[in-house]
Amino acid sequence: MRILAQRDHSRDELKRKLQLSTQRAAYLKQEENVPIPEELLEKVLDWCQESGWLNDQRFTERFIQSRARKGYGSQRVRMELQQKGISRDEINQAMMETEVDWSQSAADLAKRKFGDPLPQTWAEKSKVQRFLMSKGFMMEDIQAVFRNIDD
Repeated sequence: MRILAQRDHSRDELKRKLQLSTQRAAYLKQEENVPIPEELLEKVLDWCQESGWLNDQRFTERFIQSRARKGYGSQRVRMELQQKGISRDEINQAMMETEVDWSQSAADLAKRKFGDPLPQTWAEKSKVQRFLMSKGFMMEDIQAVFRNIDD
């Protein structure tokens, strides 16, 4: 419960943490590692979902909002969610439902990093582009940043 009280987790993420905690406990006690039976683990996870402690949709929406506030782009957010065990369908649904303007987020991040107005030379623009790509923004969002400058 302490794990879920700190922040939301995906079902797969919580499952991995529970499995790891038994391994860690066995190591610290210098005992043989006895894994949690899969049926018991699934019952615990089901109970957490039924009780409202575990909700992949809520986790996904909050995760997207959190990463967007931290300046990460949609591609990076998608990749991180997949690593946390969220299905592509759930990710796509949550991305459509969240009201994140990725182009505006990219523009705000670029202005914070490089100042306003943004660089105008080709070499400086490519530096901004590489930076935004490293943060996980899609090329169309990056191009929108420069399109708005040129207008």
